[in-house]
Amino acid sequence: MKTAANLISRNATCWCGSGKKYKKCHLLIDQKEVSASAEEPKPKRKDRNIIIKTEEQIDGIRKSCQMTKDLLDMVEERISVGVTTNEIDEWVHLETLARGAVPAPLNYGRGQGRQRMPFPKSICTSLNEVICHGIPNSQALRNGDILNVDVTCNFHGYFGDASRMFVIGEVPDRTRELVEVTRECLNLGIEQVRPNTKLGDIGHAIQEHAENHGFSVVRDFAGHGVGIEFHEAPQILHYGEPGIGEALRENMIFTIEPMINIGDYACKVLGDGWTAVTTDGTLSAQWEHTMLVTSSGVEVLTA
Repeated sequence: MKTAANLISRNATCWCGSGKKYKKCHLLIDQKEVSASAEEPKPKRKDRNIIIKTEEQIDGIRKSCQMTKDLLDMVEERISVGVTTNEIDEWVHLETLARGAVPAPLNYGRGQGRQRMPFPKSICTSLNEVICHGIPNSQALRNGDILNVDVTCNFHGYFGDASRMFVIGEVPDRTRELVEVTRECLNLGIEQVRPNTKLGDIGHAIQEHAENHGFSVVRDFAGHGVGIEFHEAPQILHYGEPGIGEALRENMIFTIEPMINIGDYACKVLGDGWTAVTTDGTLSAQWEHTMLVTSSGVEVLTA
């Protein structure tokens, strides 16, 4: 039987979205469930953990996703040289509350390392060599920076998750190519989404396009199910082989969020327990959408 315990590498990021390695998170739990399943029949893991949304849930998630889109539109209108990522965080925080929602990242989870600190801000801001989960601070944006802003709204218990890249001023051609190719990778991944497509088809399309341009695909972080919870099954890898993995089903909702590096794909998490950076100090880019599998294809909920 295919289960998380025998499909996921011990050192891979856990499917639950905690950001921890699988062996330090759900591995033992999953192994116990596999053992118990030999004694008495239980629903398959995919049926218990991949949430197939109802029409009511889809409607709520769609509203949350549109709010997330609106917040990123606001950031796009205001962002410029000299703005700090703390200011961007404050814009999004206040506007989220004003709309009757809650910023999902604020006080979420527990970071890596000794501190085990919940995420301290309302958005993630990942600058230059930061791959993901960057914490907003007082550093002002400069000409030549590239920045990912990742926003997730919790609106009446429904989650909408998206991120965009922002190019600050003038950047070298190769930097601009990284940002553009990363967005193309996202779009190619979305093009694969329809009932019965395999998760590996999404990852393969992304990896092939990125590597054809001389870039690398981050392995340690992935897309995820979303909507009823901030992070749900399944894990959406941005690399892989076609025709393998879970088959997509109508009314699944998940993110695709490729993280693409100019240099090597290896990363490390800094001492704050959250900020993931390229180990070689090269630039990284990411784009993200939340999407719904429909009967005939896909609806991008955060577009």
